[in-house]
Amino acid sequence: MPAIRTARERAREELTREIKQEARRQLASAGAQQLSLRAVARELGMASSALYRYFAGRDELLTALIIDAYSELGEAAEAADATAADASPRERWRAVWQAARDWARANPHEFALIYGTPVPGYAAPRSTVTAAARLPLVLLGIVGAAPLRPVPAGPALQGALPEQLAGLAAAFAPDLPPRTLARAVSAWIQLIGLIGFELHGHLVGSLDPATDFFAWTTEEAADAIGL
Repeated sequence: MPAIRTARERAREELTREIKQEARRQLASAGAQQLSLRAVARELGMASSALYRYFAGRDELLTALIIDAYSELGEAAEAADATAADASPRERWRAVWQAARDWARANPHEFALIYGTPVPGYAAPRSTVTAAARLPLVLLGIVGAAPLRPVPAGPALQGALPEQLAGLAAAFAPDLPPRTLARAVSAWIQLIGLIGFELHGHLVGSLDPATDFFAWTTEEAADAIGL
């Protein structure tokens, strides 16, 4: 009986992988808004009722794709940081920024799924948070371990921001001062925004190809933090 159960589990894992692969092909051809379990089932030669044994609906399949995309991006960042583990914090920073860009350029539709236009009617569940946090946690780890040089104080932390930063610090970076944490979060948003601008063609006619501007922004963000 255990051997039969293991075989079934392996078959289920393989078919689940095939379902997600076909769904990713649909992301590339039609976009996340048009993702359809019926279309996935048709392409795989399955009855749509059989597909619902693996994913309860479109939203559950979307969630699986989102977690996979965040995880792949996080793995790319973690691998780059591990490879540069013996280098300076600045070099680790550069390596992770470049790895994020490389992954996004190789997987533009998956990047758009997690950082692009929200899918109407879909709300990502809390189960996506752990995977989504992997890239920013790598950046925070570099900043937290680095001997930072003094930088100008900058604008005051006003309104709800101090409390928000305190919540982030408690959850992810308890040893970072509020201003340093704010700058690190800002740098992460710059990274994602710049990649998005590049992938969606917003730099054409101005800063395209974006390689040199990306390199400059990488250094500028590091300078602002004090790396």
